[in-house]
Amino acid sequence: MKRRFDQLDVFSAVPLRGNPLAVVHDAEGLDEARMAAFARWTQLSETTFLLPPRDPAADYRVRIFTPLGELPFAGHPTLGSCHAWLAAGGRARATDEVVQECGVGLVRVRRPPQGRLAFAAPPLRRSGPLDEALRARIASALALAPGDIVDHQWVDNGPGWCAVRLPSADAVAQVRVDGSRLGEIKLGLVGFHPAGSEALYEVRALFTGIEDPVTGSLNASLAQWLIGSGAAPRRYLATQGRTLERDGRVHIEQLGDTVWVGGDVASCIVGEVQL
Repeated sequence: MKRRFDQLDVFSAVPLRGNPLAVVHDAEGLDEARMAAFARWTQLSETTFLLPPRDPAADYRVRIFTPLGELPFAGHPTLGSCHAWLAAGGRARATDEVVQECGVGLVRVRRPPQGRLAFAAPPLRRSGPLDEALRARIASALALAPGDIVDHQWVDNGPGWCAVRLPSADAVAQVRVDGSRLGEIKLGLVGFHPAGSEALYEVRALFTGIEDPVTGSLNASLAQWLIGSGAAPRRYLATQGRTLERDGRVHIEQLGDTVWVGGDVASCIVGEVQL
């Protein structure tokens, strides 16, 4: 069966500078094995499948797959899937918001009349400082002295993220990772840019021996940690992807108790896939 297919670049207004995403529309009838096989075939960090919602409060449902398995939530697939759903003619119940159903439940996506989409950061499933053994393992994997880690925290909103703050954005960019020592740890690195820079800080996302170009879920949970601790203001810009020759730009804004994570989306491919 032929289904609409989009390939997008998320967290960038310019193709090839953000994080790519594959989106399969009208995915009813595809079983989990077929979805997983297609995600392995695309070899992108995530491939999503759009389905009718099960929850009456949702506008659509999405299943998110990496080449290794399904995720309950991820940030750039949320923005990219919403963009693709709207571009294909999706009609939301509300004029200023789309509600996505996924593994973690309902995720709100803000849709201003002009400007970029932004998703509401889901609640953290785990927070609090990292234990000493985990910090030592992370420092070893990054070839750092324990004192090079300025701060640390569990920032898990589904994928399993933990995070360490380094002295600067340059320190983040210069880290060389030993994937064999990092193992199964899903690690976010964050370091502040110099005063006067357009962006507040640089981010890197490391897991299972690879680096993600631009990561919405990690930036969402980092924002909850850093704003909540007073280390960051309620509105800022983060950059990610420098070490991979990308230029991801993640826009953070806290309104009330909600942290919104926004980014541009560039369309690269629109067509059909036989599945």
